[in-house]
Amino acid sequence: MDSFELNKIAGAVLACLLVIMGVNQFGNILFHRAPLAEQAFKIEVADAAPSASAAPAAAEPAPEMGPLLASADVEAGKKSAAKCVACHSFEKGGANKVGPNLWNVVGNHKGHVDGFAFSDALKKTPGEWTYENLFAFLGSPRTYAPGTKMSFAGIRSNKERADLLAYLRTLADDPKPLP
Repeated sequence: MDSFELNKIAGAVLACLLVIMGVNQFGNILFHRAPLAEQAFKIEVADAAPSASAAPAAAEPAPEMGPLLASADVEAGKKSAAKCVACHSFEKGGANKVGPNLWNVVGNHKGHVDGFAFSDALKKTPGEWTYENLFAFLGSPRTYAPGTKMSFAGIRSNKERADLLAYLRTLADDPKPLP
């Protein structure tokens, strides 16, 4: 095929595009659409959107720790911990990520990981990571420590939190006894 044939093909394609654009413009002039008075498909929304500082929906009320942890499933907790892997490591001596390494967290004092910059809100909460404290924190980190850097919304289900605590308990050389 010589260059003259290619020029004819290119000219035909360009001519088709010009015709299509012309017909489109002529149609827009002929049939001018007025904007709708109201939306054709209404989407119901709440009157007031929750603000960023609003607390997340309340979790289930805290049950008694002893029976709840006694019936907890470590394997289910390990699966639930998959949510945490993006920000935390679980290995002994593992590196800190966005969040601190969670090895030996149960029973340890808050802010126990050297070299991690904990938020002031978490530093101000006294005590150790008891089962009760971790249970409350996992339910809603922002309610437990207002101003925390942790952006996780929390786990509503008491069963899932108990399973996760049972798994976190295993991440220690000497696991803390159940309450």
